[in-house]
Amino acid sequence: MRKIAVLYAGSAHQHRTFTEPKYAQYIAQLAYLPKLDELDLDPFDVLLVPSQINQGMVERHLAQIRSFLDKGKIVVALGAQPNPWFPGHGWASRPTNFWWWLEPGAQSGLVLTRPEHDLFRYITLEDATWHYHGVFFPQREVDSLIEIEGDGSILLVDKLSTPGTLVMTTLDPEYHYGSYFMPATERFLDGFLPWLAEGRI
Repeated sequence: MRKIAVLYAGSAHQHRTFTEPKYAQYIAQLAYLPKLDELDLDPFDVLLVPSQINQGMVERHLAQIRSFLDKGKIVVALGAQPNPWFPGHGWASRPTNFWWWLEPGAQSGLVLTRPEHDLFRYITLEDATWHYHGVFFPQREVDSLIEIEGDGSILLVDKLSTPGTLVMTTLDPEYHYGSYFMPATERFLDGFLPWLAEGRI
């Protein structure tokens, strides 16, 4: 099983999510972000960057994070990513409709573009459907797994732009689960974390 480290900035929602026993079993360490440069990341296989995290603080440690990727490892970035931590992914903001599901005949607009991908042995499209905070328009070939129909990608796997693997999504499951609302986010984490630990990425 892969060893996962999670960047941790002390937020209540991060603490609740990543110390929940059913998720903590997949987390080898909470890596305190302000002191990340004091941590040797070599023992870990995956570094997870949560959503709703201080963008500037992440940027101060980007050289260390990119070095992790350069060693062929996996970085997972969740949520809105307006700052180009990993260039070439073409972030674009989109209005966030928190209440689309209350509209008559509501459709999320999300589609699976690679239903055969291993991730979907662990989650369904419905598990990844609540709202999103933007889209990606990658400049390189990636595996775009979930897209907005007629628009960009909200979940992709990039194995080409670095020696490692980038898993990027504009979804923010740990924020909502840790804030005690949005049931789909629990289902997403129930599958996504096991996939990171044991799946074919």
